[in-house]
Amino acid sequence: MDKKNFYLKRIGKKGKIKIWLVDGSKIRQDLDREFTNFGQHFRFPFIPKYEFWLDKEAVFNERRFFIDHLLVEWQLMKNSYSYDKALRLANKKELSERKKAEDFKKIIDKKGIVSVNKVHCRFLKKINNKISIWLVRGRLVRSVLDINFTEGGHDLVYNYIPKNEVWLDNDISAKERIYIILHELYERSLMEQGFTYSESHKKASRIEWQSRHNKEKLRKNLAQVGLTTLAG
Repeated sequence: MDKKNFYLKRIGKKGKIKIWLVDGSKIRQDLDREFTNFGQHFRFPFIPKYEFWLDKEAVFNERRFFIDHLLVEWQLMKNSYSYDKALRLANKKELSERKKAEDFKKIIDKKGIVSVNKVHCRFLKKINNKISIWLVRGRLVRSVLDINFTEGGHDLVYNYIPKNEVWLDNDISAKERIYIILHELYERSLMEQGFTYSESHKKASRIEWQSRHNKEKLRKNLAQVGLTTLAG
C-alpha cells in the first residue's frame, strides 16, 4: 500500500524530523487500527524513521503536547529503551507541559474534586436502559485524569469514568464514532462476563477491524451490543 495516501500536510520540523498531519481514519481502516493521535517509527515501523505523524483529528491546541511527547519517546527508543519505559518518560514530559496550561482549573474545584459534568460534552445514547454513551472533552481528560486516554473508554477499565458510562473522545470524527463505540461496548460486555481486559480488548479490536471492512458484519455486530445508531 502506498503510504503517500495517508499524508495530508507537513506542519513542522524538529532537527532531521519532519512532522506531518496524516489521515488517521484511513490508517486505522487500511493499515493499523491501533494508531491513534500520534506515532513515530519505533512504535509504528510503517512510519519513516525521521518523521512524526499526527492524526488530523487531534485537537489543534494539543499538538504541541504530542510533539513534546514524541521527541522524548523517539530519542529513547532510538537508544534501545523499551516502548513501555519510553512511554512513561515521554508521558512525564507531556504531563509537565499540560500542567503549565492549567487545564485542571476547568474541571477541578477548590477541594480538588473533579466535576464530571465539565468533562461531559454531549450525551449520545443510552443502551438497554443502562449504559450511557457520552462525548467527552478529550483534552481535559488527558490533562487532568488520564494522559493515555484516546478514542474511548468505559467504567470497567477506567475508575474515573462513572458507573455504567462509556466515553468517546470528542476529537474522533463523526464517521469513526460508530466503530469506537462498538469496540468499547463489545469490550465492556466481555469484561462483564469475566474476561480480562487484555482478552476483551483483543476480541473487540478484531470485531472493530472486521466491521470497518464489512458493512453487513458492522450491522450485525452493532445489533449484538444493542446499538444501531448513535442518534439519541
